[in-house]
Amino acid sequence: MRFMSIVTSAHTDMPTPELMEAMGKLADREIKAGRMIDMGGLMPLETGAQVRIRGGELSVIDGPFVEAKEVIGGYAIFEFRNKEEAMASAVEFMQLHRQHMPGWEGTCEVRAMAGPEDTGCQAGQVGALAHA
Repeated sequence: MRFMSIVTSAHTDMPTPELMEAMGKLADREIKAGRMIDMGGLMPLETGAQVRIRGGELSVIDGPFVEAKEVIGGYAIFEFRNKEEAMASAVEFMQLHRQHMPGWEGTCEVRAMAGPEDTGCQAGQVGALAHA
């Protein structure tokens, strides 16, 4: 089963070199074990934009976003047997932050990903629906 881990934080500081090294070792291990499918960190809010609908009106807002209290800093997609494995991985990842960036506060949200069998779509159609 695929799971996505999404890391959010109010802190916009770049990770310390020590944390980057520890996360790199963890990622290498998970990739070699065939559990990590994809991962990435996100650039600062000023490099982004939001497309939103409110009150039936569509608008495009360039970053940074004034109302943002917490921002997504990165994500990872894994293949695990169950939610327990996904949670153990998230705990290990967050422990690295606690160990290498004292004072950092954030959240790692773990969500099971829907596949074609969950949406009634065939492979390749799920992305097309998002742009319809």
